[in-house]
Amino acid sequence: MTFDPSSVNGNWNYPTPMRFGIGRISELADACKSLGMKKPLLVTDPGLAGLPMITDAITANEADGLPTGLFSDVQPNPVGKNVEDGLAVYREGGHDGVIAWGGGSGVDAAKAVALMAGQSQPIWDYEDIGDNWLRADPDGIAPIVAVPTTSGTGSEVGRASVITHEETHTKKIIFHPKMLPEIVICDPQLVAGLPPHLTAFTGMDALVHCFEAYCAPGYHPMAEGIAVEGMRLVREWLPKAVRDGSDLEARSHMMAAAAMGATAFQKGLGAVHSLSHPVGAVFNTHHGLTNATFMPYVMNFNRSAIEDRMDRLASFIGLSKGGFTGIMDWVLDLRQTFEVAHTGRDLGIDESRLDELSEMAANDPTAGTNPIPVGAADMKVMFEAAMEGRL
Repeated sequence: MTFDPSSVNGNWNYPTPMRFGIGRISELADACKSLGMKKPLLVTDPGLAGLPMITDAITANEADGLPTGLFSDVQPNPVGKNVEDGLAVYREGGHDGVIAWGGGSGVDAAKAVALMAGQSQPIWDYEDIGDNWLRADPDGIAPIVAVPTTSGTGSEVGRASVITHEETHTKKIIFHPKMLPEIVICDPQLVAGLPPHLTAFTGMDALVHCFEAYCAPGYHPMAEGIAVEGMRLVREWLPKAVRDGSDLEARSHMMAAAAMGATAFQKGLGAVHSLSHPVGAVFNTHHGLTNATFMPYVMNFNRSAIEDRMDRLASFIGLSKGGFTGIMDWVLDLRQTFEVAHTGRDLGIDESRLDELSEMAANDPTAGTNPIPVGAADMKVMFEAAMEGRL
């Protein structure tokens, strides 16, 4: 059956207005203007900054009467200084809005710049603890148009950014409801050039988001429904996107799955992310890869609390083998196919730091919605299993 590009085209409001479809990056200037921007700042990472997609977008904006600045000093796990430097460029350039362009790192940094545009307190004052977000002046948050170029984090539909505090080497979740981009442009053509290994690792990130949201405790059937369909899309389309990056049908479905994962995890995440966040902050590992490495070890730890959900999940996503074993075998097969690091040692984790990492994991906000209540001792059990490859 011939692929019809119009079959993956739509306008969604779930949870924010999304212009989804091949070629829709042509609507960037219109999206910015609709939010009142007259001089936006495009925030991205250095790897994208020199590519034609960025220069073409800036040129098109300027041709449409929308002069656009560029900031790209953002590292793969963005740190506070990246936000400070971007904020300085934003203010010095007299910008009035942010285009958040890139993978999770670029989009997270951009959203943090937008948050800080009109604030006077340090960014760490807005960490996602209690009602810290009420400290921010909502009128000082710049409007955001998000343009994802990977299919993993789903940061384009999120109300938070993960920023590493350099002094403590901890990842902080910075949150405000107005950090949710007001318009998202999802154009699968922008993802077509992503290398196979990054396609795989970001796709596994989307899978973990969906899986942890599905397993998180609490009643949220809408999030669970989004999560299981997101996992079905990953099962069907991620291997195809990895095999052939130019397959725009596969790219489209994976771009949708990534946004679905981030929409679903408003229900919660779990210990996969709790372990991954400190490892990423300390050892600067790729977040999707790190999640994929830890996923089966956390599944084993949580088995008693999630096993009854696995039959439903296996049936929905079309696995021939049901139950927990069927899901675990599928996850392990994906990891092997995509050459995911099997152990913590393969990730380069220093075993002498497990106690420190376990404390950090226990204090991570995602630990609170793990299916089984966890503390530092439990985190160390999972870290040790992962270091040894013990399943």
